[in-house]
Amino acid sequence: MNVYEIGSLREKLSSNTYPGRGIVLGLTADGKQSVAAYFIMGRSVNSRNRVFAEEADGIRTEAFDPSKLKDPSLIIYHPVREIGRGLIVTNGDQTDTIRAFLERGLPMEQALRTREFEPDAPNWTPRISGLLSPDGSYKLSILKSADAQGSACVRQTFEYPGLPGLGHFLHTYVCDGSPIPTFQGEPERVAIGGDIDAFTAQLWDSLNADNKISLFVRFTDLETRVFQQRILNKHQ
Repeated sequence: MNVYEIGSLREKLSSNTYPGRGIVLGLTADGKQSVAAYFIMGRSVNSRNRVFAEEADGIRTEAFDPSKLKDPSLIIYHPVREIGRGLIVTNGDQTDTIRAFLERGLPMEQALRTREFEPDAPNWTPRISGLLSPDGSYKLSILKSADAQGSACVRQTFEYPGLPGLGHFLHTYVCDGSPIPTFQGEPERVAIGGDIDAFTAQLWDSLNADNKISLFVRFTDLETRVFQQRILNKHQ
């Protein structure tokens, strides 16, 4: 068994109809740019009625058709926000919790001790979060239910150095199901290849056509801090 094997994002996504929401953080193959990606998928009408909209400091989700929006509590939030020269990426409003703690000089882990998985029984959707540092290192965190009853929260944080061509992929669900099975284990090691357009296309084209909703990708030059980003929405 090769514990250092680096997998293909295309293979992982194309073989999985419903990984849910996913974060990828890493470095380009030349080690010169950090990479952040976030995608959302959905099965219900309410979840699918969303787009990513650009903000001055990141992105937000918003209803594509406001007249069809039912419950905004778990689907309308800021997935990506800048913090200094770093970047926060999450699947919920814990983005703002993390930013508030970081602005006070407190770590992401402490911020997430005040939060837990989503109250959407019986799925108990995990809250996944990432923090990309200016030097290309990063953290990934998952808050998930300790049991099928949602009686307690398990909190796991993983901290990685930035290594050229390597990324880590964390998603909310193992696969589709009823209830939907929560992600297990460490974030998955994946290859980061190509320029931003090739990488974006690889992700978008690999997501299930029926369930994918939106994708955000940012490449940031570690020296100059100049970034490029792409936003794709199923509902354009």
